[in-house]
Amino acid sequence: MKFKTQMIAAALLAGFGTLAMAQAVGVSWSNFQEERWKTDEKAIKDQLAKLGGSYVSADAASSPEKQLADIDGLIAKGVKALIILAMDKDAIIPALAKAKAKGIPVVAYDRLIESPEVFYITFDNKEVGRMQARAVLAAKPKGNYAMIKGSPIDPNSNFLREGQQEVLADAIKKGDIKIVGEEYTDGWKPENAQKNMEQILTKNSNKVDAVVASNDGMAGGVVAALSARGLKGVPVSGQDGDHGALNRVALGTQTVSVWKDSRDLGREAATAAVSLAKGQKVVGAATFNGGEKKVAMQAMLLKPIPVTADKLDLVIKGGWISKDAACKGVDKASGPAACK
Repeated sequence: MKFKTQMIAAALLAGFGTLAMAQAVGVSWSNFQEERWKTDEKAIKDQLAKLGGSYVSADAASSPEKQLADIDGLIAKGVKALIILAMDKDAIIPALAKAKAKGIPVVAYDRLIESPEVFYITFDNKEVGRMQARAVLAAKPKGNYAMIKGSPIDPNSNFLREGQQEVLADAIKKGDIKIVGEEYTDGWKPENAQKNMEQILTKNSNKVDAVVASNDGMAGGVVAALSARGLKGVPVSGQDGDHGALNRVALGTQTVSVWKDSRDLGREAATAAVSLAKGQKVVGAATFNGGEKKVAMQAMLLKPIPVTADKLDLVIKGGWISKDAACKGVDKASGPAACK
């Protein structure tokens, strides 16, 4: 009798383990060190918990090779869906074949993986680029511009640049704006952006009037390079709503951070992954074919919000950042209204 009871208990435990893994979603992060991914992760975890799922993750630490190994490991653990933030859009392709062979749906998270069976979820990155350029152009309608682009192996870099160009094209054609430097930034790393900016400043004898930087981390590197040369009042763009960037917006050293509320992105990605794992269609999906290869795929593009000094109340009231953090070091008398 005792042996039989033990067998039943073991079977029940095994059953519970299988049930938990049957609901598991594997998340492969390209480089979890960036500030914003921690917010994304919490949103994914919270939504999976609401939907009865579980979360398993791996961090590729900026290595495309490790990311492939990570995904092998997640598949081996029996996950029923994958959310992949790809480090390299091309290097990730072998992982898709392995997932497809196992019948595991893939959600391309924030960065495009151009394949028809992949579900793509991101913010409208061309619109992010337009918003960045609009804010900088409004602040500096004429002068020498530097363009600090993202990683050359991330499709988002070119989506952003295309949006920026749409806004700046007329001013460039008129001769009001001259692009005096344009560089990709390996790994989107702030230190690489700072080096790029330093080289552009040196090449142009510090005569740079505005900088369109494609994310907040790189904007921080740009601001450091400008400050080191004693250059003040140069408009600089960014995106992601990083806390440090929002503080720079309040201080006036960064013009705009395009806020992509990653709480929304994480929640929608988790919902999509669970739906796809169940063989269901994703509610709110539409056809996207704006990639380099024009591959038609199902996608969801969320709406970004540009945050300038006069819009800081949006992120503060939205619970994204505390007033103290956003307004640290700001002179209340002369600073933005949100800091008073």
